Amino acid sequence: MKLNEPVTILKGIGQKKSIKYGRLDIVTIKDLIEYYPRSYEIGVKYTQIGAIKVGVTCMVKGKIIQKPVSIRRGRLVITTTKILDETGEIKITWFNKPYLSNQLIAGTRIFIKGKATIKYGVIQFDAPKILGEKERAYLADKNIVPIYPKGKGLSQREIRLAIKQSIDYAKDEMEELLPKEIIKSYNLITWVKAVLCIHYPENEKEIEQARRRIVFDEFLIFQLGLLTLRDGQLKNRNTTLYKKEDLYKRLRLNLSYVLTNAQDRVITEIIDDLKCEYAMNRLVQGDVGSGKTIIAALAIGLTKENGYQSAFMVPTEVLAKQHYKSLLNMFEMVGITLGLLVGSLSKKQKEEVYNKLKNGELDVIIGTHAIIQEGVEFKNLALVITDEQHRFGVRQREVLAEKGEYPNILVMSATPIPRTLALMLYGDMDISIIDEMPPGRQVIETYSVSPDYHLRIYKFIREKIEKGEQCYIICPKVDEDEEGILTDVVTYTEIIRENMPKDSCIKYLHGKLNSKEKNSIMESFVKGEIDILVSTTVIEVGVNVPNATVIVIENAERFGLAQLHQLRGRVGRGETQSYCILIAETKTDNSKKRMELMSQVSDGFIIAEKDLELRGHGDLMGTRQSGVPLFKLANIIDDYSILKETNKLAKIIKADKANLYKNTQYRRLRLEIENYIKDKMLYIV
Repeated sequence: MKLNEPVTILKGIGQKKSIKYGRLDIVTIKDLIEYYPRSYEIGVKYTQIGAIKVGVTCMVKGKIIQKPVSIRRGRLVITTTKILDETGEIKITWFNKPYLSNQLIAGTRIFIKGKATIKYGVIQFDAPKILGEKERAYLADKNIVPIYPKGKGLSQREIRLAIKQSIDYAKDEMEELLPKEIIKSYNLITWVKAVLCIHYPENEKEIEQARRRIVFDEFLIFQLGLLTLRDGQLKNRNTTLYKKEDLYKRLRLNLSYVLTNAQDRVITEIIDDLKCEYAMNRLVQGDVGSGKTIIAALAIGLTKENGYQSAFMVPTEVLAKQHYKSLLNMFEMVGITLGLLVGSLSKKQKEEVYNKLKNGELDVIIGTHAIIQEGVEFKNLALVITDEQHRFGVRQREVLAEKGEYPNILVMSATPIPRTLALMLYGDMDISIIDEMPPGRQVIETYSVSPDYHLRIYKFIREKIEKGEQCYIICPKVDEDEEGILTDVVTYTEIIRENMPKDSCIKYLHGKLNSKEKNSIMESFVKGEIDILVSTTVIEVGVNVPNATVIVIENAERFGLAQLHQLRGRVGRGETQSYCILIAETKTDNSKKRMELMSQVSDGFIIAEKDLELRGHGDLMGTRQSGVPLFKLANIIDDYSILKETNKLAKIIKADKANLYKNTQYRRLRLEIENYIKDKMLYIV
């Protein structure tokens, strides 16, 4: 089938180029066809320099009137020049592109595209794209231009050309996914038309129709996949008996504080589950700092007392080590033996842990996905806990559960999700919510400011680190993008170094670093060896750095409210007052409301509900907010109304199994569900 053939059959994509596409998870022709634009530029035409507006994407042509000059500042190379047209001149700056000082010649014409910024009262271009002849011709011919997520070494032109080749090559095999009656009932366009309109729209209405159809398909397959998986996952009989509670009560008495009413309610629900005839399958949701870890610890204590083992799986080594350290004394006081299993342990250390688990010498193991590796065996595993469970897939959690005989499952999340949405996504689980914060928990002072406040913010950070406190700075991306629109980690780190005391320790962290580098940097920050950590959103949820008192979030308008709230939770964990500074371009009423809400509200569940109300379908022409990672286009917040539609439809289709499995109209849908479960269920929340 043409859709499943490798991208190397296309002209211009050899083995080397295919590796670059592979980094974007593009391996087949189908992957290319389903590599959807992240945004669109509408009606981009040449603008005279005198008519340039700050923040608006435009194309400019002019004469280079100043020989480009490159200046090195630390690791940053800044190249500047000026261009002129009949209406005026403008300064242009590029970062880490020193070769431009030789390529660009004074007196020649240049064509650029980007967004103008204002610095120190002067309008200029930062990192605009230089347009070649073919790119100029393409842009001049289009009213709406798709902008694709871009990997290193692949230009927009290359991606557009590859997608066009793919569609031309496989168009005759692009089958419809849904039966005609569903397309008609839900007022959808055909899948082929949706693909053409998403890549080559004539107007905004076509984008809207195409996006609705593609999102509809993604949600429907997602929910049918979940329902299919859960067919054989009805409540299992409880094979473990929990009768004793003395050690559990001792653990509670040893606490230096009293549980909140919400914590008490949740642990009671868990105890009731553990005594029930069916194995527990419960999700515990609690805001950052609400005390989920102690709930897990008490459940572990109850499990030990009744003669069984527990496994506590977390997404990162830093978080695993932190939990291990915080629970060690508490458990040792009551005779609970605790082990740690992470990837960085030596082979000998791992084998020692394996033996202790198998022999029952360890009552509980805390670790990363290393827990689910081959060779890890338990004597009598009865409780499986996963923390920040959205970071683990269904299959990963199943593998851990399979190491026991129908063990009790407890999954925890600090990501607030509205109850109606949680019931839709976790329909097979009982849900507990810790909706109360422990007394004395500080409210993080939150401010939303414009980019004009940068110098004042740098001064504020300097004052804090000079007092020995630490700071996070969050950027939305790793590298400088082709238009220089978003703040990137690498460039920002150099800017921060220029504005901080010379003896400051400033490091950056992002997802492209290997695991060893990420762990090392994060551990150094936890130990207080790093003053300022510039990072993408990879900073671990739940990591406790009491000395971190400031978090600055660049381009805050680009993040969802729930994500901003999660990031804010990285500070405010010590006794010192903490601050969250949101640097945002609030040009719309919606973005203003969202930033105001963040400044005024600290309850994550209220924020999650408001996020759902305010964002709706999102800004169709803007950068797509990040959603659940297994969706290429859909977003569970932005597209909530479509999610509800497909939730009902999936249940109707699944209820009529005979029709689903025998009707030829469902052939392609069945195939998609099977492939989806096989290839992507590892990433399901």
